[in-house]
Amino acid sequence: MSTHADSKPWTVPALRQAKQAGRKLVMLTCYDYGFARTVDAAGVDIVLIGDSLGMVVQGHDSTLPVSLEDMVYHTRIVARGLERALLVSDLSFQSDATPERALDAATQLLQAGAEMVKLEGAGHKLDVIKFLSERDIPVCSHLGLTPQSVLSFGGYKVQGREDAAAEKLLADATAVANAGASLLVLECVPSALAARITAAVEIPTIGIGAGPDCDGQVLVLHDLLGLEMGHRRPKFVKDFLAEGGSVGGAVRAYAQAVRDGSFPDAAHSY
Repeated sequence: MSTHADSKPWTVPALRQAKQAGRKLVMLTCYDYGFARTVDAAGVDIVLIGDSLGMVVQGHDSTLPVSLEDMVYHTRIVARGLERALLVSDLSFQSDATPERALDAATQLLQAGAEMVKLEGAGHKLDVIKFLSERDIPVCSHLGLTPQSVLSFGGYKVQGREDAAAEKLLADATAVANAGASLLVLECVPSALAARITAAVEIPTIGIGAGPDCDGQVLVLHDLLGLEMGHRRPKFVKDFLAEGGSVGGAVRAYAQAVRDGSFPDAAHSY
């Protein structure tokens, strides 16, 4: 299946090795078996089963209605389509409210085929990250614009613009890394701040609307393909299908652009 026949499957330790080597990581969301085969063959390093499926698959206005059962189902079917990419699954809204709940949810996702779970925020989530990582469950943290906090934020807004907010975000990034996170997604963060965070933490950072200096990038598959989903298109989104000519071509174009540093450029950053 894979066009990278000489490449080994990605592992959690390999992610940090990639950061140390200066190799950009390519991450993309995926929600079903057919697309999983396509993105894996196109050379994506990390596949994220995001709770964004609530918006792009189920038609909701936010990620809040997505259930743990939804995440387990999509994890199971995506896992069947992957050979090389590392599979990360989101912990659905409030399934990580306590360490014990998070352990139960993460166990279900790993048993369905995930190799890492993603959770949003710092604060009390630091105890959750530590609890999971101590039990050999790899964790991806998510800071900046955290979609599960949309009600508290009052909408989808860039985070960390003011000095105090920027310093807090930097402190939170350091804290989640110290708590045991293996990967860090930064969403809708000013480029200069994302660069500071990337330099400050030993774990790889994955940007989405966080500028070119992160250790990798992630996009929602439907955004990469230019599909109209009834929502305002964020600044960081680029339609790669036009230049790729096919779904596989679009994913390969995206992967190449991330690796050679041409995406994101200033037009797709804050």
